[in-house]
Amino acid sequence: MKNLFLVLAVITTTIWGCTQSPQKGAVKETGEETRSSGLLENAKSLFKPLQGDAENPDNLITKEKVLLGQTLYFDKRLSKDETVSCNSCHNLETFGVDNKETSDGVGGQKGDRNSPTVLNAAFHFTQFWDGRAKDVEEQAGGPILNPIEMAMPDQEAVIKRLQAIQGYREMFAAAFPGEEQPVNYVNLQKAIGAFERKLITPSRFDEFLMGYQDVLTDQEKKGLQTFMDVGCTACHSGTVLGGSMYQKFGLAGNYWDFTNSEKVDNGRFLVTKNESDKMLFKVPSLRNIEKTHPFFHDGSVNNLPDAVRIIAKLQLSKDLTDQEVSEIVTFLRTLTGKVPEELAKAPEMPQ
Repeated sequence: MKNLFLVLAVITTTIWGCTQSPQKGAVKETGEETRSSGLLENAKSLFKPLQGDAENPDNLITKEKVLLGQTLYFDKRLSKDETVSCNSCHNLETFGVDNKETSDGVGGQKGDRNSPTVLNAAFHFTQFWDGRAKDVEEQAGGPILNPIEMAMPDQEAVIKRLQAIQGYREMFAAAFPGEEQPVNYVNLQKAIGAFERKLITPSRFDEFLMGYQDVLTDQEKKGLQTFMDVGCTACHSGTVLGGSMYQKFGLAGNYWDFTNSEKVDNGRFLVTKNESDKMLFKVPSLRNIEKTHPFFHDGSVNNLPDAVRIIAKLQLSKDLTDQEVSEIVTFLRTLTGKVPEELAKAPEMPQ
């Protein structure tokens, strides 16, 4: 009888031990899930996913308007010598930039500032590095008349050229039905603006924000945590991780001492003439940042890890370790999306 009790005790102990081991594993998984959920909740409090178009109630998006805007965007006939289009500086096949320090305008002239990406730009609170345009519609009209960029002499010259093209007369009439003179400069700006409001590039990070936690690797999640811990979200938060405020470039020093910039740019001061606006620039979006080099308003830094290290020092007074820089860059790569294929290529030009 004693032997029987001994056997039963051994069997019971063995069964109990076998059933406990998976439970320990389950507890560990729950802990990891809790940490991941905590990261997600923190992220959701700081960022918003890209969803849908960047709507403007004063410029409703229609397929006719978007097609017209897309055509104008790619048409070099909007420049004085017919050599430069919007896409020349904001190339949709290279994430809305030309990857140059400053872009080439008519006659090979060089602008003073780096051409920022047009992708997701319609979500920004203002346009241009110095905020001199309120939205993408207003911005669209600027480069065409800029003497260094597309160099058309005035709005009348632009409209005269477009009115001479039958295909454009038909497209403007379709995009702005019922108007007596639909081919006008305001409608040109509205059409290009409507097109740009479709250039939205959600990424894996948006899926993460919507609750699909497995779309990011452990290393990418670690990078997100580091990004938040370091304090990058003081400026880079919201839907496009930036584009929502002005900030002095160089809170902890002269930016040119770190970027080796050849020229000192006073930023928004050149628009407002207010002393408090010196060195003030719109905070750029970090969407597609790994593809939109070179960085900063003058394109002075070509390497993303270097840009991360410099911005942390200048804006946060922090000397990041190599590991912290690597982790942040790993996260930033999750912000790379894709231009909608049907919008990325030039349509047939009207004649």
